[in-house]
Amino acid sequence: MNMVDSYVNFHVNVLFYYILWKAVNVFMNQDFTINQEQIPKFKSHEEARTYFKNLYSDRFLLRGTDMTDGKKVTIYHLVKDPEVYQPYMESFSHEVKHEITNMEVFKSYNTIEIDENGNIHFQS
Repeated sequence: MNMVDSYVNFHVNVLFYYILWKAVNVFMNQDFTINQEQIPKFKSHEEARTYFKNLYSDRFLLRGTDMTDGKKVTIYHLVKDPEVYQPYMESFSHEVKHEITNMEVFKSYNTIEIDENGNIHFQS
């Protein structure tokens, strides 16, 4: 490889990593505020889940299911701050008692409940 090729390869790599860094920063700084008035009406749980998964990707996490008024409700977390949320969730897998020392944990995610008919209920 000659000097010109090395120079070009170096700058291509620098450009690639710069673009990757910018993309990660854009995603990490994405606004995860939900404007409930802009959410479409859904006909099923699957339709609603797909909408949120496409919008929020790996920040939209399944947490469990429940029954409310005879309907199955699926509970999700929309993670707004993974650096706070992840250690909090991991603390539940330890036998050691975990203590919440501030409210930041509860600000790090929103709870979204979706019933089998696609009805949405938000909890902050």
